[in-house]
Amino acid sequence: MEFVKAHGTGNDFVVVEDLSDHYRLTPELVRAVCDRHFGVGADGLIRIAPGTDAPFFMDYRNADGSLAEMCGNGVRVVGKYLGDRGHVSGAFDLETRAGVKHLELHADDRGGIDRVTVDMGPPAIEDERTLVIDGEPVTATVLSMGNPHAVVFVDDVDKAPVTTLGPRLETHPAFLPAKTNVEFAQVMDRASVRQRTWERGVGETLACGTGACAVAVAAQVRGLAGRPLVIELRGGRLELDWVPGGTVRMTGPAREVAHGTLTDDLLASAR
Repeated sequence: MEFVKAHGTGNDFVVVEDLSDHYRLTPELVRAVCDRHFGVGADGLIRIAPGTDAPFFMDYRNADGSLAEMCGNGVRVVGKYLGDRGHVSGAFDLETRAGVKHLELHADDRGGIDRVTVDMGPPAIEDERTLVIDGEPVTATVLSMGNPHAVVFVDDVDKAPVTTLGPRLETHPAFLPAKTNVEFAQVMDRASVRQRTWERGVGETLACGTGACAVAVAAQVRGLAGRPLVIELRGGRLELDWVPGGTVRMTGPAREVAHGTLTDDLLASAR
C-alpha cells in the first residue's frame, strides 16, 4: 500500500490513492498506520477513491479509526494531491461524507499546488448553550460544518484548558452519541482570532479547518469579529470569509513531506 504523508497547517495525514476502490480500511489498520511510535504517525488517514456525486471521494478516518464526516485541512491536502498528479486542474468538485465541496487550486512559481480554497458549504448554527462541568458553567456556541463543533471563547488561548476541558466537552452527554470537536478561541481584533482545537477522536491538533470555519461563524454571530477573518492556529494561518446566509470559504496551505510503502508487518499487525 503506497502512501503520501502530508499536512495542512500542521494537521497531518497519511494519504492513500485508491482509484480502483480496492482497499478496505478497518479501524485497526487506521490506528496502526496513524500510531506515532509504531506506525507512520498522523492525525488521520485519507483514502482517495472514486466518487458517486463527484469524480473523487475523500474517505477520511480519525486517528482512532472512527469515521469522520469532513476535515477542512484534509480536503486541501486532497486538492494538492490530485492537482500535483494531473488528475484535476484549476477547480473541481470533491465528494465527502458532508456533501460535495468545490475546490479552487492555487499554484506556486514552480507550478505545484501550494494553496487551496474550499467552499465549505453553509454552517448549521444550533444555539449557544451553557453546560456545567465539575460545578463550573461553560458557555459554548454549537454549530455544524458537516461535522459537529462547540466553540468556547477565552481571554487567553495559550492558557485555555484544552487538554482537560476539551475531552470533557467532547464526550459531554449533550453531544452524544456523535461527540463533538471543541474549539478554544481568543478574539484579537475584528479581523483576527487565535484558535486551539481539541479534535474529536484525535486530541489536540495543530490545526482544524472545519474548526476554523466554526470559529469564524461563531465570532460573527456573537458580534465579536467581522469579515474576512484570519484564524491563527498553532500550525499556521487560514483565511475565512462568510456572509450570513451563505457558504463559508476557506483558503490555506497544503504540503507533502514524504511518500513510501506500508510494510507487510504493519499491515499484518492490523489484521
